[in-house]
Amino acid sequence: MTLPIGNADAHEAFLSAMASGSLHHAWLFTGPQGVGKASFARAAALRLLAEAARPGVLPPGFDVPEDDRTRALIAAGSHPDYRELVRMAKDPDKPGQDLARSIPIAQVRALQPLFATTPSMSPRRVVLIDSVDDLERPGASNALLKNLEEPPAGTIFLLISHSPGRLLPTIRSRCRRLRFNPLDDEAMTTVLQAALPQANGAEIAALVRAGDGSPGRALGYAGLDMAALDSVMTTIAANGDHSNAQRTKLAKALSLKAAQPRYEAFLDRVPSFIAEASATRQGDSLKIALDAYDGARALAISARALSLDQQATVYEMAGLVARLATA
Repeated sequence: MTLPIGNADAHEAFLSAMASGSLHHAWLFTGPQGVGKASFARAAALRLLAEAARPGVLPPGFDVPEDDRTRALIAAGSHPDYRELVRMAKDPDKPGQDLARSIPIAQVRALQPLFATTPSMSPRRVVLIDSVDDLERPGASNALLKNLEEPPAGTIFLLISHSPGRLLPTIRSRCRRLRFNPLDDEAMTTVLQAALPQANGAEIAALVRAGDGSPGRALGYAGLDMAALDSVMTTIAANGDHSNAQRTKLAKALSLKAAQPRYEAFLDRVPSFIAEASATRQGDSLKIALDAYDGARALAISARALSLDQQATVYEMAGLVARLATA
C-alpha cells in the first residue's frame, strides 16, 4: 500500500512512535477531508499488523511486500485482528450507495467479541474508524470512549476526524493527535496528474484551485470541466457582466437536471474563487470582496439547506462574483 503524497512530517512522527516501542494505544488523525488521513491510516494499520506478525523481518518504513500474508488477509476483509468502522449502506445490496447518516452504537458494540479474546496472529490488533465524526451521539461515542478508557490489551485505535472540535473532549483527551495539512499546489498537481492522466493542463490547474489543498475534494470535481467554470467567473469578475448575459447563460446551464454535479461544484467553488481574488486587495476593494465572500458562503449554505431554486441561486451567486469588477 503506497503512502499518500504530502504530510511527510505526520508520517515520520508516526513511524518514530512505532520504532520507539511505546506506541500510544489511540491516535486521532485530524485535518481537512481528502488530504490523505484515511489512506495513511490504512497503510499504517497494514504495517502495524504485518510487523507484529513477523518482527524484525520487514524493511524499514511502511513498506509491506506484495506477497505478505497480512496484506492478503486485509485485502480480502478477513484479517482476524483488524476491524474498520465506517458508515454502512442502507441497502446491503447496494454497497457504497445511500449510506447511513451515522455509525450506530450497534457497530461499536460489535467489537466486544473481538476484545473478549486475545489477538490471533500476533500480540496486536488494530481498529480503524473512518470517520469518528460519524459516530452516533451519545450512544456510539460513549461506547467507544469506554474502550479508549480501558483499552483491550494489544489494541491500537486509529481514528479519522475532519472536525475534531465536534468530538467529545474525553475522546480527544485519550488520543495522541496527529495533524494532516492541506497539500501545496505542487503536491496537488502530482496527485491529480497521476489519478487523471487524460486531463489537460488547464483542467488540472482548475482542479488544484478548486481542491484547495485536498486531492480528495479535487477528484470529486473531476470530469465537471472546472476550467470552464473558472473561465466564466474570471470574465464576470473582470467586466461585471453589465448586460447580465453571462450570468443568465450560466444560470440556465447549471439549472438543468443533468448539471446537478456541476451545480454542487459551483456552490463550493464560488466562495473560494472570491477568497482568492481578495488576497491581492486592500482598503475599500478588499471590503467589497470580503462582503461578496460572506454573501457567497451564506448563499451556498442556504441553497443546500433550503433547496433554493437552482437557476436563481446561480444567477445571484454570479452576481456576487460580478461585484469584484467594481472593487
